Amino acid sequence: MKIFLTRRHVIAMAASILPMLAVPALAADTIKVAGIHASPVENAWNSRIHEALQSAANDGVIEYVFSEGVSGTDYARAMREYAEQGADLIWGESYAVENEARQVAADYPEVAFLMGSSGGPVGDNFGVFGTRNHEAAYLAGMLAGTLSKSNTFGSVGGYPIPEVNLLINAFRGGVKEVNPDAKFLNGFIGAWFDPPKAKEAAIAQINAGADVVFGERIGTADGAKENGVLAIGSLIDYTPRYPGTVFANAIWNFRPTVDAIVADVKAGNPVGKDYTEFSFMKHGGNDIIFVPDGLSAEAIAAMEAKREAIKAGTFEVPIDNNEPS
Repeated sequence: MKIFLTRRHVIAMAASILPMLAVPALAADTIKVAGIHASPVENAWNSRIHEALQSAANDGVIEYVFSEGVSGTDYARAMREYAEQGADLIWGESYAVENEARQVAADYPEVAFLMGSSGGPVGDNFGVFGTRNHEAAYLAGMLAGTLSKSNTFGSVGGYPIPEVNLLINAFRGGVKEVNPDAKFLNGFIGAWFDPPKAKEAAIAQINAGADVVFGERIGTADGAKENGVLAIGSLIDYTPRYPGTVFANAIWNFRPTVDAIVADVKAGNPVGKDYTEFSFMKHGGNDIIFVPDGLSAEAIAAMEAKREAIKAGTFEVPIDNNEPS
């Protein structure tokens, strides 16, 4: 039987074993989680999930092993092999393998599956989640709307799927709240991890007049930095890497989702449901990080007031899954 192990996988498992020698044994009800990443775990989206699962493992909540860079043609096979190896929960991303992933789950009804998916849950054991840092993107857009000199805003995405579309549209909604006359440019690079291509797309938008770009994909900020314009990061905090360029980040926190499904697995509850809600700000699933330098006190106050309204449930950021023009 082929086991999907990368060199980083082996190192990660060794690193997780060594601390166990000096600490009490894991709790008897600790569940075994296998992560199957289609992209490298350095990819922004995957890194947030990987870090959340590592955090849960460090807290003794789960045991965690993973594979990365698993192609679509190998994905279902990897799922089956982890199921055969005794995983209690298999995390994955079924965007490119929706039918195959659901078939695997049907073949292993005793194993819980949590998949990033554009479709819905199936049966008792196939749960789904969507990325929802759109609230933070809206807030970043509010700040961005006060900074542009050209009044043109760009954005670079991976693919025009609902999870990406709603994020870019939320950013635009935040900009429009404070700058109703704003103009927008957008491009999709047709890849989840291609920094040079994202950089090229950003530069094309900058050459067309954009002086603030929203980077749904890694590489966007590189184009902004080279051309002396501002950028917004998504999912992770890009500020330390791009000081003076990235002034705000729409952060995604996946740990609340991990905690929710682990609790269900431990309790023996069906997991065939949508766990997307745990990415919302009220659960701590997303938030904004920003640098106040260059922002007016009025812009910050307006954004913070909206942030509190989102947390309190008195304002809902619209979810628009349509492909941005």
